Amino acid sequence: MTTAHTAPGGTWLITPPSDGRLETALRAQPDVALLDLEDSVPSCGKDTARTAALAQLGAAPVHGATVIGLRMNAPGTVHGLKDLVALAGAGLRDIVVLVPKVESARELELVAQALQEMAAGVRVCALIETPRALLRLDDIFASPVLGGVVFGAADYAAATGCRRTSSSLWWARSSITAAAAAHGIPSIDSPYFDLGNLQGLRCDAQEARDLGFTGKGAVHPDQLPVIREAFCPTEEEVEQAQAVVSAADRAGGQMVRADGQMVGPPLVAAARAVLDRVGNSAEPSVHGGIQ
Repeated sequence: MTTAHTAPGGTWLITPPSDGRLETALRAQPDVALLDLEDSVPSCGKDTARTAALAQLGAAPVHGATVIGLRMNAPGTVHGLKDLVALAGAGLRDIVVLVPKVESARELELVAQALQEMAAGVRVCALIETPRALLRLDDIFASPVLGGVVFGAADYAAATGCRRTSSSLWWARSSITAAAAAHGIPSIDSPYFDLGNLQGLRCDAQEARDLGFTGKGAVHPDQLPVIREAFCPTEEEVEQAQAVVSAADRAGGQMVRADGQMVGPPLVAAARAVLDRVGNSAEPSVHGGIQ
């Protein structure tokens, strides 16, 4: 569920702030399009990139349901402080501000205070990418200003020395989705960085969905269709959900048998969630997803 300060789930496209990149991103129709002031920009180019990013956000064309915004530099750095000062005076509304290297709720609240003039529209989201952050998820996710979380697998793997594989990242990803669900906020999985491996992306996105993420980051528009398909219920899943809900409704909320399984309230709730997702999208496709 998306509230006034909560960011959408779905596809998050993160792109460098070069001229024209936001317009290109918007044509791909992600749920969120972010200009990146952190990893995409060398230190010597931060000031120029900041000016370019804010200009693009301020002049963004009509972008339908896509929410726009930026990934700032870490607020404890000089460039992060410059980002906040520039944002506070930019007069932007209804944007996402993704804060990197978050390790406490206090950091998020300081960012929100700095942007208080934009409070009606800014959605402050946390990038969880350090071991310390993973040990403080409940504290961070309890912050009333937090609108969503994104897992930063590359930085987390570098900090822990683990490999960036499914098994190595399972604990971190599961911890994030559980804490996010407990606090009712969307959780976005890390992008998949092998641009030429769409099958690898498909497997990674399906696993993210299975673990409970509500969306996934992307670093190229070509990745978006694969992510959308992975996060949409398949035709078979929709049919199963319809059967469960119909059987439960006929039974008046009692335990019921559907498709050979005993179905109680948790499975009925999960089935209703599947149908809710379809209700916000198109019909399931014969190819296994919603187009």
